[in-house]
Amino acid sequence: MSEFPLRDRTKAVALRVINLVNALPANDTGQIIGRQLLRSGTSVGANYRASMRAKSRADMVNKLKIVEEEADESLYWLELLVEGNIVPESRLRPLMDELEEILSMTVASIRTMRGNERS
Repeated sequence: MSEFPLRDRTKAVALRVINLVNALPANDTGQIIGRQLLRSGTSVGANYRASMRAKSRADMVNKLKIVEEEADESLYWLELLVEGNIVPESRLRPLMDELEEILSMTVASIRTMRGNERS
């Protein structure tokens, strides 16, 4: 187990997104959604990593807010792939569940950090 499990999990999500996008249909829909998903899905880990090097608590909260936004956007694109009958939900459910967990942990961290600022 790594010293930084969430950093590792967000990187693993990025790699899963890369593999998924590479397997999407070569039509316009698959490619356009794929590009959007690739951008947001890889941004989750990149911004989480940036948050670990934040200059201040406020900077960290701001970077974690980006993680929150990108994870939620990634979920949106995955939902479109499912609801558009492009990829079966059974194939995407594990990735969606992982993103939902990362999103929940990120939101909890933001709330905790904001609560500590008021103390």
